[in-house]
Amino acid sequence: MQVDVAVAGGGPAGSAAATLVARAGRSVLLIDKATFPRDKCCGDGLTTLALRLCEQLGLDPGTIAGWQPVNGAVLHAPSGWTAAFPLPAGSGQFAAVAPRAELDAALLELARQAGADVKENCALTDIRVDGASAVLEVDGMGEVRAGAVVAADGMWSPTRKALGLSEDGYRGEWHAFRQYVANVGPSAANLHVWFEADLLPGYAWSFPLPGQRANVGFGVLRGGRVPIGDTGAIWSALLERPAIREVMGDGAAPEGRHTAWPIPARISSAVLDHGPVLFAGDAAGATDSLTGEGIGQALLTGMLAAESILTGGPPASIGLRYRRAVRRDLVADHRMSTALQSLMSNATAAEGVVRLAGATGWTRLNFARWLFEDYPRALIATPRRWRRGVLGREGTYRHQPPHP
Repeated sequence: MQVDVAVAGGGPAGSAAATLVARAGRSVLLIDKATFPRDKCCGDGLTTLALRLCEQLGLDPGTIAGWQPVNGAVLHAPSGWTAAFPLPAGSGQFAAVAPRAELDAALLELARQAGADVKENCALTDIRVDGASAVLEVDGMGEVRAGAVVAADGMWSPTRKALGLSEDGYRGEWHAFRQYVANVGPSAANLHVWFEADLLPGYAWSFPLPGQRANVGFGVLRGGRVPIGDTGAIWSALLERPAIREVMGDGAAPEGRHTAWPIPARISSAVLDHGPVLFAGDAAGATDSLTGEGIGQALLTGMLAAESILTGGPPASIGLRYRRAVRRDLVADHRMSTALQSLMSNATAAEGVVRLAGATGWTRLNFARWLFEDYPRALIATPRRWRRGVLGREGTYRHQPPHP
């Protein structure tokens, strides 16, 4: 079998890349070892960046039963001081929560509708570069030759491993736990973030879902003040912390199993291309190093990879174009997030940041927009992105009817 582009991985990065390439009239094969819908351990939060890219791809929130618009965040400082940080009202959506089982299936369907040949339950078993193309060995399909490959196959990327590019012992920059919780109290209808002193620079969260449900979890920096071996004990007592129990309510009950996952956040140092292969999403370490958000970054890298391929040229030119695009759109923000991560490691500093951000109505609104990636993380440090209206853009899905 021969195709113009092969995509390994059907998550947001792979689906976005496959959708754009297929819409341009190229032959696309997308493979994934899972059968969709499948769960993905995640906080399920969608920032403004993620929403803008979803809208650009044509995703309809009305097709996702668990889609929950969010109108702001309630932040809890280490001392317990609390403040609400609203997002703009009346001009579209700036944040939402959507279960990954539903979101990823909907994005994959966009790739199908665009004309991509989607093969589920098909794992990549090997890949080799053969001149200007790549040859993939796919379980159940045999050999597939592709002019270009987008490797969007996650933190443990089989593509990266088969090409000899993986790093032994690498476990990501962050480690996070997640649990769905049912029968939550009225306060849990808001999005909450707790900067607990013992978790810094990590945090705990409760992200609202329809039907009195929430996605609850916490993340810690690997190699930070919290030994990974202690996270199990932290998790078992998380819901009993007074500040969290107050929001969850006495009737809150965990449902299903809790899950844990590593988060790679190293876009500035990751190998992004190898011959005709481009890495995207978690396979490229494209996660915000301050918050652990990765859906927007996955969509963006998938789309940048597709655009680089569609522009054409030999693999070296495509790879260079992709690296430059990633550097332009992601690396400065990554470095800013990493610098702020150090600041948020200290409880006194974290307290000061939250209180300063909550000082006035203007600071609360604009901090919320920055936190939810409506503004680039490093906007102040990248003058090339200063332009009229950058601080006052409307939200997404302005004409979308209210979600049931």
